[in-house]
Amino acid sequence: MSFLGIDVGGTKVALRLGPAVPGAPAAPDTVVRWPAPGDAEADMRALADAVRRACAGQGRPVTAVGVAVPATLDTAGRVRGWPNRPSWHGLDLRARIAAMVSGAPVHTADDGDLAALAEADAAGCPDLVHIGVGTGIGGGIVLGGRLCPGPDRGSCEVGHVVVDRMGERCDCGRRGCVQSVASGRTVLRRAGERAGREVTFGELRQAWTQGEAWAVAPVTDGAMAVAAAAVSLAELVHPRLVTIGGGFADGMPGYVEEVARWTRELGRTPGPDPAVRPAALGGLSSLDGAVLLARAAAGDRALTVDAPVDAAVPVDAFAA
Repeated sequence: MSFLGIDVGGTKVALRLGPAVPGAPAAPDTVVRWPAPGDAEADMRALADAVRRACAGQGRPVTAVGVAVPATLDTAGRVRGWPNRPSWHGLDLRARIAAMVSGAPVHTADDGDLAALAEADAAGCPDLVHIGVGTGIGGGIVLGGRLCPGPDRGSCEVGHVVVDRMGERCDCGRRGCVQSVASGRTVLRRAGERAGREVTFGELRQAWTQGEAWAVAPVTDGAMAVAAAAVSLAELVHPRLVTIGGGFADGMPGYVEEVARWTRELGRTPGPDPAVRPAALGGLSSLDGAVLLARAAAGDRALTVDAPVDAAVPVDAFAA
């Protein structure tokens, strides 16, 4: 059997063909940046080409496909809405991907939920909160080894936890969501406003590490908002571990330490005190989760985490 994982992102799509033999190394990831926004058909052509390249040279067909998606889908797999790529509205994503893989069963799930499951699996921790900081904010909760609230009850929208009721308007229409403060897109925009020009991620990263005020202020504001969301979620579900991942967090040196610092500042005694640490899978948590989803769909494994917590989760390096 071989399993194809697809992680649909706001600026790119990543694919990984899981091994046919358990324990064998996976093929190298295929990563493709989306064409300029505005043309869903161009996106689908780019995705089809990426699927062909990811599966090239394989001697057997793909058994199942797992797709991690940030967009809101209906039960049939049709896109109901996605602010990052509005042209996808109404796109029958599940059917389009199935046509690219010779009719192999295609299963979709929220990218944040799958990232949380993959991080819990990597850490051997069945009680975990994951927050992914990328173009937007995603994440998920795993409790007792299972996704919470569960695939049949919708996704865990960590990005829309309200951290400032008087804050900026989020693209969901509400004010003060963590995404409206901490997403990579928002932080870059705010940094550009302070710098008086448009800035790239590389420029922001360099200025952040050098302590330049125009970069430090928006990055710190974002980290504080992520910490507020982490503390609020910890009060509700008492995880043992909080992981911070996503492309923005993974590429910004010291970002997770900053989130951990503010998490401690916002904590209370006595209260939940989860470890806070970088995602073990870096910015690829959702892709790993998509492969897990494909494997579960093919009956190769259960979509749960059941490793013993005490033996699996080490003391957090940022807790001191």
